[in-house]
Amino acid sequence: MGELGSGNVTKLANQIVVALNIAAVGEALSFAKKMGTDPELVYQAIRGGLAGSTVMDAKAPMMMDRNFKPGFRMELHIKDLTNALNAAHVISAPVPLTAGIMEMMQSLKASGCDKDDHSALVKYYENISGVTVDRQPLQQGEIT
Repeated sequence: MGELGSGNVTKLANQIVVALNIAAVGEALSFAKKMGTDPELVYQAIRGGLAGSTVMDAKAPMMMDRNFKPGFRMELHIKDLTNALNAAHVISAPVPLTAGIMEMMQSLKASGCDKDDHSALVKYYENISGVTVDRQPLQQGEIT
């Protein structure tokens, strides 16, 4: 990756992007649900466009299936974001979005979600919006 330490910087940069992507997916699906739109249909519509990502394809289904079995535990992501925030502070690099996601994760940790997969970030939005992001039951005659 370059000079000594560049690999660590790359890992922290990756964790910042992943956290922000997961939060964006959770926010978008919560918004869709609150607006009365099926989150699954929204996900299917936007996943192939510019908003689509590997993170979205991995985490949106988990959110909608209420599957928070850890692939990557929130507590580990908190550790990585702590390292990213500390490094950023040392060099005076503002990372306000990372700080915001950290506070969301800390809130979820306080409510016992630290052992959940980091896709449980959606629970933050659910708590403040009063909705649950889940798949809509099939209506009679619908094909999966």
